[in-house]
Amino acid sequence: MSRERIFDRHRHPAKTFSLGLQHVLAMYAGAVIVPLIVGTALEFTSSELTYLIAIDLLACGLATLLQVWGGKYFGIGLPVMLGCAFQAVAPMILIGKNFGVSYIYGAIIASGLFVMIFGGFFSKLIRFFPPVVTGSVVTIIGLTLIPTALNDLGGGQNEPDFGSILNLCIGFGVLIFIILMNRFTKGFLQSISILLGLVVGTIVASFFGKVDLTPMLEASWFRAPEPFHFGTPKFNISAVLTMILVAIVSIAESTGVFMALGKILDKDLNSKDLARGYRAEGLAIVIGGIFNSFPYTTYSQNVGLLQMSRVKTRDVIAVAGGLLIIIGFVPKIAATAQMIPHSVLGGATVALFGMVVSSGIRMLAEQVDFNRYENLLIIACSVGMGLGVTVVPDLFAQLPEEAGILLNNGIVVGSFTAIFMNLIFNGLGPAKGTPGTKSTTNEEVA
Repeated sequence: MSRERIFDRHRHPAKTFSLGLQHVLAMYAGAVIVPLIVGTALEFTSSELTYLIAIDLLACGLATLLQVWGGKYFGIGLPVMLGCAFQAVAPMILIGKNFGVSYIYGAIIASGLFVMIFGGFFSKLIRFFPPVVTGSVVTIIGLTLIPTALNDLGGGQNEPDFGSILNLCIGFGVLIFIILMNRFTKGFLQSISILLGLVVGTIVASFFGKVDLTPMLEASWFRAPEPFHFGTPKFNISAVLTMILVAIVSIAESTGVFMALGKILDKDLNSKDLARGYRAEGLAIVIGGIFNSFPYTTYSQNVGLLQMSRVKTRDVIAVAGGLLIIIGFVPKIAATAQMIPHSVLGGATVALFGMVVSSGIRMLAEQVDFNRYENLLIIACSVGMGLGVTVVPDLFAQLPEEAGILLNNGIVVGSFTAIFMNLIFNGLGPAKGTPGTKSTTNEEVA
């Protein structure tokens, strides 16, 4: 592909800026919701939560630029945006509650180093994650996050007004608004329906005294990122293995996005291209751990926005990454996310996490042969175990504490079940087209 097709030097700077801002808006809700959920679950103070949101946005920008620019060893050089991985939400909360916040970031750094070191070998590791496994894992991730969304919709777990009529009306009102936006709008408005739902819901909630402006008023206008802000990273083998598993699942999903985008751009990606993309993602994860934010992965919604806008050059994404970095230096902007009431956040995340479930189901429906009973059994047992452990968290309470961080995590238990059963029934199979997998072209993925 010619350099001119990648960088459009004839486009007006104002248009490039507006297109970049559009990409920021499309992924902003997802980028902000993750630190809100994790920080709230781990009982961060208002100032800590503001820092977490700000550093997350800054790290999203850095991670995006790593992939966009490309180089000899790092970066796939495609117009992709990176954001915090939803797959990591439940494991981070579990690690934080069982061991402490420092162990979260130790596990993130270790998983990022793992991805960087083995980036060139991931084409082999991906064989352990054919569509029947990744589809099951993504479905499990969505299902395990739904209870968090419903607790927020009710007004916040353990809150005195949990389940009040007002909270339910606001929460379900936001959900209905998002549904209607997706029914009656198209294009960009549809792609930011979650963000619009959060904004409109917060405005409505403010009339009922549900919005607290204190975090935004107290936040400063500028703050530099601080490595190891929440403490020196600590390491636990169970926590590290959990985050490595999350990283591998994220890489498997990113591979699909890379291949789809390569098809859209008429660019044939080879193993070296993918390895550079994996290493950049691993480096982004390490950066997230060092600055106490999150592991990062490729956001597929921005690929859809590329198709919709028909602008597929890297300069637009580079602008978006730069905007995220600038926003990350301004805590007052980050603090505005804390104004979102629990019920509003819950209404939006029901839709958001539900979409994660539907994405997993779609992966299974499009790429897995349901005529093979073995595949149905893999899906049934893995989803059953993942959801079961989430609903009955004390199932393995009598086992040693070190094993608890793995076995009390529905995502991990479900994932290992899917991997193990796939090895039994399907083996490793070839690199493409594993037994029981439909033949899927890049065009179909796109």
